[in-house]
Amino acid sequence: MMNWNALYDRLRAEAPALELRRDEPMSRHTSFQVGGPVPLLALPKNEEEVQQVLSVAAVEFGVKPFFMGKGTNLLVSDGGADLLVVKAFDGLSRLELLPEGEWPGHRTIQAGSGVSLARLASFALECGLAGLEFAHGIPGSVGGGVYMNAGAYGGELGQVVSSVVSAALPDEDFLREHVNPLFSYRHSVYQEREEFILRASFSLKPGDRAEIKAKMDDLAQRRKSKQPLEYPSAGSTFKRPAPVDGQPVYAAALIDQCGLKGLAVGGAQVSEKHAGFVINRGGATCGDIVKLMAQVRERVLQETGVTLEPEVRYLGKEGEAWNF
Repeated sequence: MMNWNALYDRLRAEAPALELRRDEPMSRHTSFQVGGPVPLLALPKNEEEVQQVLSVAAVEFGVKPFFMGKGTNLLVSDGGADLLVVKAFDGLSRLELLPEGEWPGHRTIQAGSGVSLARLASFALECGLAGLEFAHGIPGSVGGGVYMNAGAYGGELGQVVSSVVSAALPDEDFLREHVNPLFSYRHSVYQEREEFILRASFSLKPGDRAEIKAKMDDLAQRRKSKQPLEYPSAGSTFKRPAPVDGQPVYAAALIDQCGLKGLAVGGAQVSEKHAGFVINRGGATCGDIVKLMAQVRERVLQETGVTLEPEVRYLGKEGEAWNF
């Protein structure tokens, strides 16, 4: 059995300035506002602290950490998880416009993985750079956004990411830089790698500030009018299904077609405003949300023949699963 007290004490000795929390409820760190405790949560403020955490945990204790950003795409079991969680958000917040480089007509912004996507998009606006307008309303961080190739309204981070620097579980090379890493719909190469995203570079084109701002305002208004932003959720609960007979298919439309708006389990509900969102109406548990997602998935499969896949990630104790 893992000796979490020993790991805590060793990290304290190795990195005295590192913020560490014992038995931390994950409900404080997820946008769903649900989730039980983890024995140890580390919140590094810089890359040196990340290296210290990985070195002590992986090399000395054989512990593989779970990496997270802002927790806006994460569902944690009510019983928590027996893991060391390393959270980037609120740390790793460097944000800068790099000098002009090799790409004619482009400028590069480099952002730490803890920077919110809203702040990144606003910084691009300040610099007069277009291409990140879609990201302004995504409530996640750079690290988490790159990990899942976050997107909205036709835009995806993979369209503008030019390079990513990550920290590998300690080996000969701590830092790894990937130029033009591979992305696909809600997927990046980092989902198959045990690496902590430290920072990313975004290649953007100069644009008119007024036009960039107008596009951001338009998307913000569309989100406000169509999405249940007043309730805790993880955004779109299910991924967009594969096309059927060459035609695009949308999870929200299928859920609505099956008459599932308003369907509830405990405090969890399919939003009456947007069928693609499962929301926490108050007092929901992770169990409520998982059961509701399973019911939605089963009904949609029965009535349409389409299998919905979760967009949110699940974190639980060893042996726990989605129960789908």
